[in-house]
Amino acid sequence: AAHNALARLQQHYRVHIITQNVDDLHERAGSRSVLHLHGELGKLRSTVDEHYVVDWSGDQQLSDCDPNGHPLRPHIVWFGEAVPLFDQAVALMRQADVAVVVGTSMQVYPAASLIDFAPRQAPRHLVDPAPAAGLSGVQLHPFRAKEGVPVLVAHLIEQAMV
Repeated sequence: AAHNALARLQQHYRVHIITQNVDDLHERAGSRSVLHLHGELGKLRSTVDEHYVVDWSGDQQLSDCDPNGHPLRPHIVWFGEAVPLFDQAVALMRQADVAVVVGTSMQVYPAASLIDFAPRQAPRHLVDPAPAAGLSGVQLHPFRAKEGVPVLVAHLIEQAMV
């Protein structure tokens, strides 16, 4: 329900999704602009050349290599690794008219800091059943994503039509 609501929001706003999830649920719901901050499970990349990325389905084999013979690995960011798309995510947040953060403890960095890059005048929303304490200037919506996001999206669409 949350993914579908965010996709509907595109009919009224220019929406950029920045997700920590490595699945393709946003795309399957119809979202067109999705930045996978922590990579994508449906892709593999070279262990040596980070720019060599291929679409992948099915099981990965030890024999799967890039054109230069280097092993492939899942195209995801492991804990402790740099987040290569972080600067791109910051640039998107700096352009936001409205920032909506969904389903996070706000404890995983650097992703948790992205909301701080939204312009000061941009309304900021956090939809999470147990929102982190001490977030100033953030409107809290203490619901699970499937309940809170559709309600928030309906409100944002209503505002766009006024």
